[in-house]
Amino acid sequence: MITELIPTAVGEVLDRAAGWLGWDGRPVSRDGNAWTPHKAMRRVADHLLDHLAEIDCRLAGLPTIPDEWHGRRVTTHADFAPFTEVDLDEARSRLTRLAACYRARLERLDPETLDHEPADGAWSIRKVVEHVANVTYYARMLDPA
Repeated sequence: MITELIPTAVGEVLDRAAGWLGWDGRPVSRDGNAWTPHKAMRRVADHLLDHLAEIDCRLAGLPTIPDEWHGRRVTTHADFAPFTEVDLDEARSRLTRLAACYRARLERLDPETLDHEPADGAWSIRKVVEHVANVTYYARMLDPA
């Protein structure tokens, strides 16, 4: 069911993140980027927020805000901070709230609205949500090789 895609993905991210406690401080080089727990969490939250704003703007009939994140191309100094129990708790609060926003928004949409393909060539809302559900990609970057 479309309403469960994001909460399920967020659950997987948080399950993986529990394994990052005690991270040794060395970034993982994968898919052409350096990955740390904080970078993965930053990318998950940014991706969820970006597409939630896209959906809300579209439903309100407003232009979407262009994506100008630096994304995974950059690793900030803050990304190298230790990943602690408090960081996991904060991520859990942040990400589960974002997932709840997706669920609340999607529960109100009929199939026609979910599958409408805008004339500008943008994805339907259903396709956007299916794309966002792949947010687990960022968490998988820290999996052992």
